[in-house]
Amino acid sequence: TLRDLRAATIRAAVAKFQPDLMIVDNVPRGAQFELDPTLRALRRSGKTRIVLGLRDIIDRPAVMRQQWLRQRNFEALREYYDDIWVYGDPALYDTATEYGFGAELSAMLTYTGYLDQSERLGSAAAPKIRRSLVDDDRRPYVLCTVGGGRDGVALAECFVRTHLPEGQRGILITGTQMAPEARRRTMDHAAGRADMTVVDFVQEPVGLVAGATAYVSMCGYNTACEVMSLGVRALLVPRVRPRAEQHIRAEKLSAHGFADMLHPDALSPDALGRWIGEPAPRRRPRPRIDLQGLERVRALGASLLAPQQTSRHAI
Repeated sequence: TLRDLRAATIRAAVAKFQPDLMIVDNVPRGAQFELDPTLRALRRSGKTRIVLGLRDIIDRPAVMRQQWLRQRNFEALREYYDDIWVYGDPALYDTATEYGFGAELSAMLTYTGYLDQSERLGSAAAPKIRRSLVDDDRRPYVLCTVGGGRDGVALAECFVRTHLPEGQRGILITGTQMAPEARRRTMDHAAGRADMTVVDFVQEPVGLVAGATAYVSMCGYNTACEVMSLGVRALLVPRVRPRAEQHIRAEKLSAHGFADMLHPDALSPDALGRWIGEPAPRRRPRPRIDLQGLERVRALGASLLAPQQTSRHAI
């Protein structure tokens, strides 16, 4: 059968290449369980260290556990994996405890810390992109981003209708995945405003984020890392469906003083305008969050590639 042929091909590839390390992103068995033959073949070889990399938050704990139990993800971790890396810090979200990993899986887990985005400010692209959009305009600007744009239409359209304080301007990055019709509507709303710039994509936005007087965004993992790394005044309008991941993350960042949060049901031009127009509040004390994830992942990878390391499943 086609399945048998595919499994045989995978076994042959594993036997030939014998990778020392494989890092799987987010889904232990693959989005459609397509990793199962590879995981079985690598386990039989016993020579490959297999790591699952997880973002800090997946979904609400009860929802995540039900899904993972149904998909047998916990079983796959015990049977095939050597290590679990969580790209976060339990001081903000204790992934192992919240999701009930238990003693065995928790012993395999390392919190790497979040990924410090300030290093990106040193890239050649960051200042170049900022100059191209800010140019000689000395007005302070409010930046709004909506990730890829597919589910950020409401926030984008609201932002271009928002009244900005006198002497300020807005910059919106719609993302390349926003539906063309929605992007055209957004562009049309901004076209008559001298204080609004809309672009669909920039190669490196971190310089724009760092230079903004205020930052409005959703709350994906990358945005959260930017907010914690750069210290910019931020308003998070998270996605709440189909997963609660962004909502939970935004609540945590707000509770710890890193950002303000606006529920999308309360989103309106008036609500955005009020937040943007408020004087920047005095910063609340913030917990010390581990932002050494980039360095720690490099170190963890190097340690697993050391000659003496073998899979815990090695025979």
